[in-house]
Amino acid sequence: MCETARMPRKKRVPGRARHGVSRAGRSVSLKELAAHLGLSPTTLSLVLNQSPAAGSIPKETKDRIFQAAKGFNYRPNFVARSLRSQRSYTLGVLVPELGEGYSPMVLSGVEHYLFQEGYFYFVASHRHKPELLEKYPQMLLDRAIEGLIAIDTPVLHPLSRPVVAVSRHDEVEGVTNVVLDHEQAALLTLDYLMELGHKRIAFIKGQVFSSDTEVRWASIREAARRHGLTIRPALVTQLEGDSPSPEPGYVATQKLLSAQEPFTALFAFNDISAIGAIRALRGAGYRVPEDVSVVGFDDVDSAAFHNPALTTVRQPLREMGRLAAETLLRRIANGPDASYPKFLTVEPELVIRQSTAKAPARSEGKRHVR
Repeated sequence: MCETARMPRKKRVPGRARHGVSRAGRSVSLKELAAHLGLSPTTLSLVLNQSPAAGSIPKETKDRIFQAAKGFNYRPNFVARSLRSQRSYTLGVLVPELGEGYSPMVLSGVEHYLFQEGYFYFVASHRHKPELLEKYPQMLLDRAIEGLIAIDTPVLHPLSRPVVAVSRHDEVEGVTNVVLDHEQAALLTLDYLMELGHKRIAFIKGQVFSSDTEVRWASIREAARRHGLTIRPALVTQLEGDSPSPEPGYVATQKLLSAQEPFTALFAFNDISAIGAIRALRGAGYRVPEDVSVVGFDDVDSAAFHNPALTTVRQPLREMGRLAAETLLRRIANGPDASYPKFLTVEPELVIRQSTAKAPARSEGKRHVR
């Protein structure tokens, strides 16, 4: 009886897929993945890093690359990439705090842009503590950041990396400032309130440490002068403390009310303090907006959902964050000796909602208890 000779089967290495690409135990290299697909490593690098130069690569090829990268558990070798390019692809971001309001909305714009560009970032919250304002920039530099974004944060000294500051107004070497046109914001608000018949307007200034406090107050005073509006000292108060909650606005409004100086409108430093102000007004028996109109500043996400919905000066906060990130990456790409803008100005918008109305027809500022 004749038997058919059988060749011994090649022993398969566990954890290794066809074409010699590893599926288990470790991530495949870019070179291995390229060999598997029959493409050049350069093509894969352009596609996986979402480089603008990948625009000429057919969509079908891109889809094959992404599918294979996912299937074979490909992860870029970040350390090797950094050593080759002498780049860390990492930025630092300094913020006062991460409660509701201004800083998180700016940060979301920064985050969205950096995600698209393939950058990582460290965030440090300093809570306005002088020792942290001194310490954190150097700690971030020690972690090889390529640049720094400072949100409502003073830059005390020139740094060895490019810096973009959001809502700073002082000129520091190496710093680009992204700022709002506060003069226009003040004019828009006072135009609107005076058109509604408000002549006795109260104001809540920001905390002494806030980047925008002085420039915004100077803009309000100038706008009032141009309108012939008298700002009464008894109708001006200031936020105190570093709490990101509505409580400072609540306390500031209680101080205004205790002065027994009537007013029909209140212009708060930001939306969070405006929400606290509305609570204090209601607690004292005032109706908003029938007795007192309230205007905020920033247009945070919750402003439209407050009761009543808050009239506010909208800062394009996410756009300011995106602009800061875009500007910083451009400065990094241009190199340390390239010229850079000192200031980039964005425009405000007055968003009219339900917290404002015509001034009461009765004697201005008279208390109307429900």
